[in-house]
Amino acid sequence: MEMKAVVFCTGLMLLFAWLSPSQAIYFHIGETEKKCFIEEIPDETMVIGRYRTQLWDKQAGSFLPSTPGLGMHVEIRDPDAKIILSRQYGSDGRFTFTSHTPGEHQICLHSNSSKMALFAGGKLRVHLDIQVGEHTNNYPEIAAKDKLTELQLRVRQLLDQVEQIQKEQNYQRYREERFRMTSESTNQRVLWWSIAQTIILIITGIWQMRHLKSFFEAKKLV
Repeated sequence: MEMKAVVFCTGLMLLFAWLSPSQAIYFHIGETEKKCFIEEIPDETMVIGRYRTQLWDKQAGSFLPSTPGLGMHVEIRDPDAKIILSRQYGSDGRFTFTSHTPGEHQICLHSNSSKMALFAGGKLRVHLDIQVGEHTNNYPEIAAKDKLTELQLRVRQLLDQVEQIQKEQNYQRYREERFRMTSESTNQRVLWWSIAQTIILIITGIWQMRHLKSFFEAKKLV
């Protein structure tokens, strides 16, 4: 019975790992260009971003590792547009933050290229990797620190994944609630607008009838 439970837990963990999307991308930016990305994140969720930059070399015709003087400024805003992180990093860096409001978080990066003559007129390639939730955990380090067996570590991973799934479900319910409230508000506005249109039409009809009656009476047609 215990062996079946272990196999079941291991299978679920492999399935979750297979379903986990990769967040690693790369993009190009100009001298004063700013790139922003939107990440939907549940509340109370840790996010870790890692990046590295490559400077374009015209003579070599390829991207080379960036010089140490080249840095990146990272700015992160929550769904309420409040800045939760704004910091200058080096050419390679790592930033971490924890979400406190569920929703779309804006992650923006731009270089301090205006300070470097070497970068002038060139372009920069930025490799960005964003990890959310349980993917931020360093499980080998956790296992060594807490002296966990392989089975205990896998159970820990499974529990973390279940916790993250619960956060995602809560976030989806939050989104559905907001959508329902928006739909109800829109329907209510449409209803009141229809009532207002009907009242305006009735008032216009009464006014036209009174105007026509006065016109016919003035012409002595009635």
